[in-house]
Amino acid sequence: MIINKAKYGVTPDGQEVTEFTLINDNGLKAKVINFGASITELHVPDKNNHFDDIVLGFADLNGYLVNEPYFGCVVGRVANRIAKGKFSIGGQNYQLPINNGNNCLHGGIQALHKVLWDAKIETIDNSSFIVFTYESKNGEEGFPGNLKVKLFYSLSNANELIIRYEATSDQATPVNLTNHSYFNLSGAQSGNILNHELYLNADRYALSNDELIPTGKFKSVKGTPLDFTLPCKIGERINQINSTPVGYDHSYLLNRPHEKVLAARVDDPKSGRIMEVFTTQPSIQLYTSNFLNGTIKGKEDVFYQQYQGFCLETQHLPDSVNQPEFPSIIIQPGETYRHVVIYKFLK
Repeated sequence: MIINKAKYGVTPDGQEVTEFTLINDNGLKAKVINFGASITELHVPDKNNHFDDIVLGFADLNGYLVNEPYFGCVVGRVANRIAKGKFSIGGQNYQLPINNGNNCLHGGIQALHKVLWDAKIETIDNSSFIVFTYESKNGEEGFPGNLKVKLFYSLSNANELIIRYEATSDQATPVNLTNHSYFNLSGAQSGNILNHELYLNADRYALSNDELIPTGKFKSVKGTPLDFTLPCKIGERINQINSTPVGYDHSYLLNRPHEKVLAARVDDPKSGRIMEVFTTQPSIQLYTSNFLNGTIKGKEDVFYQQYQGFCLETQHLPDSVNQPEFPSIIIQPGETYRHVVIYKFLK
């Protein structure tokens, strides 16, 4: 695999942002910047061996400085929602920023998606990686502990984009990291993803209130529009979802959690591209870009419309820090948080 570096821009406070380009032996190409550890481009071949960029994103750094849709970035310290931005550990109460209705979303306002990560290229056993590191200081966005985060990005010759996450803290603290890429297997500029066929390895989903905060209970997907245990077009039953705006934004409990299993498979009949998602996390969030509405200008001056991309966020369940029935996201001093996600591309 080849990894190249280039200048990508300068932050308002004068820090230089670097773009890394990864290319495997088959020509698969990913571009990543160290602002937000964000995937900005991902070029994958179709059935005719034509390469297209299949992730939504911005044309330059200015878009990522704001990045309200979270295009391509790593989110945390805690991905997804925390009810009212509140939690407690060992009797100590913590308050996080409120940035999504009454709740905290994706770690707060100036969270991991809006920081400049240290980055370098490393080679281990003839495999090359981009290694991103960042230390989130005690109290940053209201979280306890000095959290040291390390990310490893690589491309395999099996056409796999692999992200490995590690984190340690000097205090007990919640950690739940994920990548927030929006995929469109027909090409990022090609229109909506409603004809993509989706399989999810999940028999149950988390019941939530109107603010997408889990109730602590699960429901079988059988007989509901959330059932993707057999491949089904994303748009086939999307209008049956009772939400505003209409669309999928649901957390699924994966079958056989805590193992590196096939969590999802997406097949685009138009291009012939197939994406498989493998993860070690217990759940996956399906989001169909319901809130995109044509006001955000992306790459190639395209204004992204509703349903133009889908997200498959491998993570722990939302609000796990307040849900004792859910797998814990608290790490203790001396423990290491680890998470692996693999996006494998076929045709």
